[in-house]
Amino acid sequence: MSHANQPGDWPMFDDGQAPDAEVEGAVDAPVPMADIRGTLKQDAPLAKLVWFKSGGNADWLFEPADLDDLRHFLDVLEGSMPVMALGLGSNLIIRDGGVPGVVIRLGKPFAQVDTHDDHVVSCGAGAHGILVSSTARDAGIAGLEFLRGIPGTVGGFVRMNGGAYGRETADVLIDCDVIMPGGELVTLPRDDLRYTYRHSALPDQAVVVAARFQGSAGDPEEIGREMDRIAQAREAAQPIRSKTGGSTFKNPDGHKAWQLVDEAGCRGLTMGGAQVSEKHTNFMINTGDATSADIEGLGEEVRRRVYENSGIELEWEIKRVGRP
Repeated sequence: MSHANQPGDWPMFDDGQAPDAEVEGAVDAPVPMADIRGTLKQDAPLAKLVWFKSGGNADWLFEPADLDDLRHFLDVLEGSMPVMALGLGSNLIIRDGGVPGVVIRLGKPFAQVDTHDDHVVSCGAGAHGILVSSTARDAGIAGLEFLRGIPGTVGGFVRMNGGAYGRETADVLIDCDVIMPGGELVTLPRDDLRYTYRHSALPDQAVVVAARFQGSAGDPEEIGREMDRIAQAREAAQPIRSKTGGSTFKNPDGHKAWQLVDEAGCRGLTMGGAQVSEKHTNFMINTGDATSADIEGLGEEVRRRVYENSGIELEWEIKRVGRP
């Protein structure tokens, strides 16, 4: 969003909208183990689970066996510590001090995709975008091709109103199943999420577990061609073979973030092991040994330079979570 502030008035703060980032120190409260069937690990490394390949450990990492296991776990937890869901980690900086509380990773039990009458596609929150769009294609369901171009899982798409190539989740979502912070499983219609650009009204600690998308009748060959076009466009324009995190900043009204970054002279800018991509300036990459502090610090320096150059404040699209 453009502001009337003068370039020298750069506000040197950004809360990052990072859930629970203010929590200091590990949460030492025991996690109840009774009747839990999934995998629970203490002080679990997260760097290998996110695209940037950086960051600290989770106090606890839980991979539930199924929906009932997840509901039981959260019920027994009784809100005693923070909870954060983790998908592919493609749009996320895990800060170097790690993540307080419990990180919940939805694996294969939550990756099912099914098609139904009236061109409806139902998905577990752990399903990858490419699986959703491919399943829809095979069933002759059009309208979900754009999910092929978003690196991530259904849970992330629903939470962030993920989008690409002129479409977004709000265009196709019917409703979603969500475990609320209090442990209640609810089905929320799209309008209850109050979607805006890359944002929903879901509480930070709510966990999306499933969603239903509305497509339309289509020809599988035509759908496949559109998916191929999207895949080729991504390959040509984005550093998808690097350790990256997807689009760094939201596009301000009437502007393209990449162009503002480029005009501010930030193409190729580095900080430690982090670099603004030469290929697409709204992407940052880990060139090998970047810390999360390098990556986030570089993003803040880019924001400062863009503001100084244009008077426009870039807003982070990548989520930053955990302790510095």
